[in-house]
Order: sequence, then C-alpha cells, then structure tokens
Amino acid sequence: MAKLKDDKTKVLNTDFNHFLFNTGEHIRSYEFMGAHLIEIEGKTGVQFTVWAPHALNVWVSGDFNEWGSFEMFPQGTTGIWTAFVEGIGEGIVYKYKIKRYDGVIFLKSDPYAFYSELRPHTASIVKNLEGFKWADGTWRGKSKRKDTFTAPMNIYEVHLGSWKKHWDGGFFTFEEYINELIPYVKDMGYTHIELLPVMEHPLDDSWGYQITGYYSVTSRFGEPEELMAFINECHKQDIAVILDWVPAHFCRDSHGLMLFDGSPTFEYEDPDKANNIRWGTTHFDFGKPQVQSFLISNAMFWMDMFHVDGLRVDAVSSMLYLDYDDGPWKPNIYGGNTNLEAVEFIKKMNTIIRREHPEALMIAEESTAFPLITHDVEKGGLGFHYKWNMGWMNDMLKYFELDPLYRRKHHNLITFSFMYVFNERYILPMSHDEVVHGKNSLVNKMPGDEKMKFQGLRTLMAYMMCHPGKKVNFMGNELAQWMEWRFREGLEWISLKHESHQKHQNYIRVLNNMYKDYKCLSEIDTSYEGIEILDADNKDESLFTFIRKGKNPRDFLVIICNFTPVQRDHVKVGVPFEGIYEEALNTELKEYGGSWDYSEKMFTTREEKVNNKDHSLEVIAPGMSVVILKPKRIKGVK
Repeated sequence: MAKLKDDKTKVLNTDFNHFLFNTGEHIRSYEFMGAHLIEIEGKTGVQFTVWAPHALNVWVSGDFNEWGSFEMFPQGTTGIWTAFVEGIGEGIVYKYKIKRYDGVIFLKSDPYAFYSELRPHTASIVKNLEGFKWADGTWRGKSKRKDTFTAPMNIYEVHLGSWKKHWDGGFFTFEEYINELIPYVKDMGYTHIELLPVMEHPLDDSWGYQITGYYSVTSRFGEPEELMAFINECHKQDIAVILDWVPAHFCRDSHGLMLFDGSPTFEYEDPDKANNIRWGTTHFDFGKPQVQSFLISNAMFWMDMFHVDGLRVDAVSSMLYLDYDDGPWKPNIYGGNTNLEAVEFIKKMNTIIRREHPEALMIAEESTAFPLITHDVEKGGLGFHYKWNMGWMNDMLKYFELDPLYRRKHHNLITFSFMYVFNERYILPMSHDEVVHGKNSLVNKMPGDEKMKFQGLRTLMAYMMCHPGKKVNFMGNELAQWMEWRFREGLEWISLKHESHQKHQNYIRVLNNMYKDYKCLSEIDTSYEGIEILDADNKDESLFTFIRKGKNPRDFLVIICNFTPVQRDHVKVGVPFEGIYEEALNTELKEYGGSWDYSEKMFTTREEKVNNKDHSLEVIAPGMSVVILKPKRIKGVK
C-alpha cells in the first residue's frame, strides 16, 4: 500500500486538476485519474476516478464486491466521476459500470489502468507503480548532455511476442528478455532497442497497434515492474529504449475507449472523421481538450514512470490528413485536406515533451511529403526530432528487387534521395512492415541464386549504413532468415546452424560496430557538409561513389558501391588528400559470405584528376559489393 501524505492525497480530487484536464492542459493526468492506492484520514483503500461526461450513473464493479455496483459521484459539471473504496488494495480486478443516456448499462475497462488481465479477459487491475529502485542515473545524466543529432543511432526493432518463443508457443517474459535480448543487442552493436507497442491490446495479430489500455503494460510478458527492470538493464548496458506509440487511433473492442460513456467521448462525433475504415479502428478527437490531456499525459507517463528514451509515433499521416482513409471525408474550414486540430495537437505535444523531457526523442512514422515534420514548432514545423524516410526505403527495395541487368535503367532510385535527404532529419527504416503480408524477407527480396541474394543483402545493408540518416533494422534481418516475419512464431534461430547465416550475422555485427566507430557515418547527418558525391552518374556500370565526412577534416570514408554482380577492375576514385589509404570494409570477403580470399589492404594515390579531385585511387570493385576506404597516412591535413 502506498501511503501518501495529506497534501498528496488531496491532489487526487482538486478542482484545479479537473480544470486542467478539461482545458487540455493537464500533462500528467495519470497522477489522479484511474485507480490509486491512498490513505485518507487513517483509512486505506483505492481512489477511482474516470471521465464519463455524458453518463447518467457510474459505478465501480469488481471482484471486491462480487461485480456489484459501488457508486461513484460526479464532480460538479466536470464530467469526472470518483469514488473511494475503503479496505481494498493492489491486485483488485475491476471495471466501470456505466449507465448511458437511454438507461442501458455496460462495463468498460479503465482508460487509465496501470495493468490489465491477460487476454481474452479484459478487466483492469489495481496496480501501484511506485517503489521501483532505478539504477540508471548515470545513463540519464549522460542522455541529457548527449547531442543525439551527431551521435550514432542504430535501432534494433523488436516485436517481443515473436523474437523468441518457448517450445509450447508461450511468450518469453520481460525477465527472460533481460537475460537474452539485451546481451544479444549489446553483442550485435546496436545502440537502441525499439519495441513494437507494449501497451495492452486484445488481439495478438495487431502486433500491439490496436490498443485498449494506453497506460497498461501488456500482461503477455509480465508486470509493469518487470518492464521497468528491462529498461533499467538496457540503460546499464548503454542501450536506449524507444517505444512504438499509437495516438492516431484506437481499438473498437467493446470494453475499450470507443463510445466510452455511451456517446462519442474519446473519438470524433462526426463518423467520417471518427471511423478508420482501412484499419477497422477509431480516430481520437484531437481537438477535444480532454483527449489532449489523455494523450499528452500518456506520452509523459512512459517517460516519467518507465524512463523510456523516446516514442516512435505510429501512423502520423493518418492524423495529418482528413482524406488519408478510404471513406468519405469533409474538407477543413479552408477547403483543404489537412486535419488542422491534429496539427495543433502534435505541435502542442512535442513542445511539452521538449520542455519536460528535452533528452527524449519523438520520431514520426510519416509516409507522405507533408512539410516541416522535424522542424521546430517556433519556425512553423511539427517539432519531431526525426522522421522515418519511407521514400528512401521504398526506392531501395524497388531497386534491389530488380534483376541487375535492368538496374542501369533505374539508377535514379539510388541517387534520388540526395535531392531531399536534408529537408528533414531522417531515420532510414528496414522495418517489420517490409517483411510481412507476402512481401518476403529481405534476403528473399534479392534476385538470383542463394549466393547472389546474400551479396545483394550485404550490399543493401552497407549502403544503408553509409547513407546519411540514422538507422532502423527489424529483428531477423540480421539473420538473413528465408521466411518472412511470422508474428505467431519465433525468429529462425535454427538458420544459424548454417554457415551462410552465421557469416551474415557476423557481417551485420561488424557493420554495426563500424557505424559506431567512425564518426563520419553519423556526426553530420543533417547537411551536405557530411557528404560529397563523387560519381552519381555511372548508370551503365551501376557504380556509385561518394565520401562521408565528419567534423574533423581527417575523419572521412570513401565509399565505392557496385550494384551489379560484375566485377569492375579499374575503378578510379577521386580522394581529397594525397597519401595512403586502407580498406575499412569489403563486403565480398569470405568471412562475410563472399568469394574474396583476401583484402586489398593499401592504396596509394596518384596525381590524376578524377571526380574534380587532384589525387585519385584505382580500386577493384567486386561484383555486387561495397568497398569502404579510410585514410591511413595523408598529406595536407592534421
């Protein structure tokens, strides 16, 4: 039982809290809404608080009263109902019993519940989140001093339900993931873990994206304290944690948010704006102040209580556009298709989070050309830190799926991104959406025989690592598993019995660590100062050469990409300084699964002008490969 001092007890039921909530200005409404263990005048119990503005009556019903009716009381005209139930504590299972406008009575789960029953059961559970002993102070202090825009960011995207499964199909727990997932991510050299939604959801097949309990850690993998322990251990191992978060739309299951008090409560009253026909969900009403308090408080909740390092905001495009869905829509007051209140909500949310948690990341999964996604709100932007570069991902997969014979006709797919790459701060994603629903695994997207498929995948991964922008890679991509992602099963760990998959996994490990070790691959990700294109026009040989640069003039890498399985023996590459260069990576070495026994270790410049450079190198570009060179002893720079 959490014993609170009198002043903290009173916080749960102040008019000021109710005012802030109803004006959209409460940024931590979870501190008084929902079920809280408290002590009042020597009496211990649970304070229940719920927003049901159009209900005729509301009761608390649970196992403590044999699912009877404990009356709740309206707080003036605020739409908020509350009740104190003496003598009960943590672990109580409950719902709200609501009488709507026509007298019909139904049960709803608590929108602010901190824990819930395991599906298919749907009741909320009283849970105290206080008392976990965090040991990540060093991490949090370092995060506040860190410049995220210049630091490496290589994200391992994970669906906890299918990274590994027990022999009987049961889920791994958070505790088991502490022992297995975290050491694996550390060993592989990733800097961040991104978890597909861990909020409570009724259907496994939704992967967590159709949520009923926004404040409730899903009971599939354990209790909230165990997720805290998982994040705590990640931080101790210098791994950041990002959660996928879905403020765009919610699940329609009857126990959830839809028509919560019998009328549109969390959703729009206009059915054209409320209904998401394509996904079978319901949109939040972003202009409603109470919804703003609910969602902004939820973002704050995961940062305050669980110390998450950021949120990847799902389906931002569906928030921004009135006509994003398949159904009918109405223009805004200016005749356009922009959801004006959603835009203002996003700006408000990102402004508050930057103020309250300046170290936290807000990442937009946004698939259109909507402008200024990652620009400051003060300058007319939406205020996100990063945006997923879906256009780059689509172009890359389209290109790499082509038979190499035809790639020279589509060379622009490789180079087009450099026309816009610094318009926003981008993350390059190879995510779960690209390896499911019949789209094939990454390795099986590559054309040709097995050897060529692995060559293609190595080349794609190296090009991605050298291209400006932070990185996201979905679990299983590093194994080069043959089958696409099957969310009801674990990854194909058995494939590591085969040498080709072992070598590919090791190759990704080497590539990840190289990305961390060379500042020029991450230090200047947001301007043309970080890259120099040497030759983007050699479409006939499908060659592309460029330089990645760091802030120190000596910190650079020369990248030679050969996108066909034909070896090019005399590739001339201009370099910025005279001297000796050495190979940092050759993706065709046998140790990575290629066919080269040896590496061309050293290269000496010649005084031959190439690519507008006074000095140049001549290298061999193996078929379907990326060769990366670094300066060893060069003149003209300290």
